[in-house]
Amino acid sequence: MSFLRGLMKFLPEVKAPKEKKLSFNIRLKWTLIILVAFFILSAIPLYGLASNALANFEYLSIILGASFGSLMSLGIGPIVTASIILQLLVGSKLLNIDTKTKEGKRYFQGLQKLLAILFTVFEAFVYIMMGGLTAAPGMGTILFIQLLIGGFLIILMDEVVSKWGFGSGVGLFIVGGVASQLCTRAFAFIGPAKTIQPIGKVPVFFVSLINANTVGALAAFVAIAVTVLIFLIVVYTQSIKVEIPLSFGRIRGMGIRWPLPFFYTSNIPVILTAALHANVTLFATLAERWAGHATWLGSFSANGVPVSGLAFWFSAPPGGLIEHLIKGSFAPIMLAQSGIYILFMIAGSILFAIFWMKTSGMDARSQADQLVSSGLQVPGFRRDPRVIESLLSRYIMPLTIMGGAAVGLLAAGADILGALVRGTGILLAVMILYRMYEEIAQQHAMDMSPAARKFINA
Repeated sequence: MSFLRGLMKFLPEVKAPKEKKLSFNIRLKWTLIILVAFFILSAIPLYGLASNALANFEYLSIILGASFGSLMSLGIGPIVTASIILQLLVGSKLLNIDTKTKEGKRYFQGLQKLLAILFTVFEAFVYIMMGGLTAAPGMGTILFIQLLIGGFLIILMDEVVSKWGFGSGVGLFIVGGVASQLCTRAFAFIGPAKTIQPIGKVPVFFVSLINANTVGALAAFVAIAVTVLIFLIVVYTQSIKVEIPLSFGRIRGMGIRWPLPFFYTSNIPVILTAALHANVTLFATLAERWAGHATWLGSFSANGVPVSGLAFWFSAPPGGLIEHLIKGSFAPIMLAQSGIYILFMIAGSILFAIFWMKTSGMDARSQADQLVSSGLQVPGFRRDPRVIESLLSRYIMPLTIMGGAAVGLLAAGADILGALVRGTGILLAVMILYRMYEEIAQQHAMDMSPAARKFINA
């Protein structure tokens, strides 16, 4: 442990701001700078790249915040993978870190950064050695160094957003990728041969109507409608809360209602579950290319669709069940595949929701201590954290489980119904933007009202 703590002192770190609360303009400026930098780096191709076998895996690029074949080929994969491993180790008590203390949190964050750097090196090596990104003759080392540079930049950019901007870099990069893919899938009109033709679902819908192609028009309409429906459902469920009545012990007659959102652990469970799925699919692809034949992890068609193995059963039918029913390509095995995929997403989201709640200071005891230190108590009871902990315990675990199951079901449901982009991407984008909107609104209110700033800082 002492060796790791000493090693963490030499890790590159973004300096935290000296001010306790940064202004709205500063946070917005740094958020936009990092977002623009991310898109610029995603457009810079890797020098010495001979072939890009990962180019067909758009889903992986969205979940991993990656642009395969560019400096951002690794994306947020190393960061999220490190988080998954660390959450499992801490949640199972194999690694004893008290994340409730300031020192424990600092150690946890330092260990996560160290793991992210190690996974950056590991994934860069695996991408090249297993043929995901094939280097030109004599360019293997240069390609490897470029992947390392891109991976390290992502880690630092994520830290800049976390300390100087709104939300987190991981969320910001996911939203950028989802927004880009959504616009492409909805409105694209330039084909592979650089000719003008209907590619996006909106132009396909109108062209199909003009040509009296009812099947094409119905399939396009369903994809658009499902996407809008999932957006509305996620926005609505974001507003569902359980409010706990609390009072200020020192101010008689004054109280508040402490909100516990239905999605108590927010989008973290579905991010980790989707990243686990993305890593299974990615390593199945690389294993097949490296071995020269299909493995138990999975086999893939020419356009990157899983057709067998673990990757097949952990994926939704491409295009969604409704599109296959409309076009007459439905097969009974798709029902079994869809059922297993739903169970995987729900179970994974519940598991990671519980681990995240227990390791991030969102459990009943941590929340009770925080409320008592703020001068709050349950009306009619003495000021004791055990009283608030008992009250919160009735809600936090059920909300954690139900919220985790709901995000997993929504993500899987969108994929199975055939939304324009993957359900995980829609869910993540809406929830990240909603949380970012709340943070921006609170920051703007604090900048506009000195009294609000004093109250929040109290």
